[in-house]
Amino acid sequence: MALEAVSHDRAGAVVTFCGVVRDHDGGRSVDRLNYSAHPSAQDALDRIVAELGDAHGEATLWVSHRVGALSIGDAALVCAVATPHRREAFALCSDIVERVKAEVPIWKEQFFSDGTVEWVGV
Repeated sequence: MALEAVSHDRAGAVVTFCGVVRDHDGGRSVDRLNYSAHPSAQDALDRIVAELGDAHGEATLWVSHRVGALSIGDAALVCAVATPHRREAFALCSDIVERVKAEVPIWKEQFFSDGTVEWVGV
């Protein structure tokens, strides 16, 4: 879906990023995650795409962050960028991911194998 959203004939480069739920964090074993989002989260995602898209007129951008229960190996954050050249596509994809992590009100609840739970980003 991400590739279809950004691909076009003028794009010489299409870069994707997939943030995947891993089985560890800080040396501890993780069983699963749960993401919660503020009602304004989608607006924040849309704003980031609009701002970066406006600054890079030939770029096509797409991003999505899942909420709810996720298992190890599930995609949590997916981003795709199409531009005429690869350098700009890689840079924009990285910029989107960093801004999502810093600006979008989404919080991660980690469930560890030892039975403990930790909130991240709250």
